Amino acid sequence: MDHEGAGRGPGEPVTSREQDAVRLLLLIDGACEPVTEAETELPGLQRAVGVMRTQVKLQKLDFWLRNPDYLANELLTAYEAEPEEALLDLAGRILDSEEPEVRRYPMLRHHFGAYEWLDDALAVLRSAGLLVRKRRGTVDRVRQHDYFLLEHGRYVAREIIRQEPDFGYYVQRVEDVLRLAGEKSGSELKKQQYLTREYADTPRGSRIGAITEQARRRLADFRQQLQVKGVGGA
Repeated sequence: MDHEGAGRGPGEPVTSREQDAVRLLLLIDGACEPVTEAETELPGLQRAVGVMRTQVKLQKLDFWLRNPDYLANELLTAYEAEPEEALLDLAGRILDSEEPEVRRYPMLRHHFGAYEWLDDALAVLRSAGLLVRKRRGTVDRVRQHDYFLLEHGRYVAREIIRQEPDFGYYVQRVEDVLRLAGEKSGSELKKQQYLTREYADTPRGSRIGAITEQARRRLADFRQQLQVKGVGGA
């Protein structure tokens, strides 16, 4: 059973602030890029070890992390375009298990795609001295949020994994999500995610529904095609 938030309104969170904080810390730790020398000279960033640029990209990566069914479906789409066995194997490991049911935390469909209010969770990280948020733009219009991981944040992320090995699941899936995303920007990931009909057709303000069964049918079709090719080439 996935975490659809029974008894909650569509805009109410399906995860706790603490769950979100840990997941986002591990995501930012895995996805951040090196800071520039100029950035380390800015107030509060002397101990920054990496930066996750733009909230849009953070939200889009988090969508695949929170929705293994959509992650697996995208892996199958990538496999369809370029048949690499590793893509099919990873999609199979996800879809052959209960991961899409037990690890799924659906997000709202916002004007800009999948979205969840993350400020409370990010505030936990900031108040603990793990993360610094910097805004770009003007007082009247913020163009971009950048999230700088501090040395203590990286240390805490490593300690979480050491003390609670079950969180290693997120470390592995962050790696999988990043390989799938490649060098795409947040806007490019948004466009890619909108190509899935169930995602695009979700009414704005509603939670994006599961596609587990559709993805499992696609997986079965690809496996059957491989079997037919194997028989034909025997």
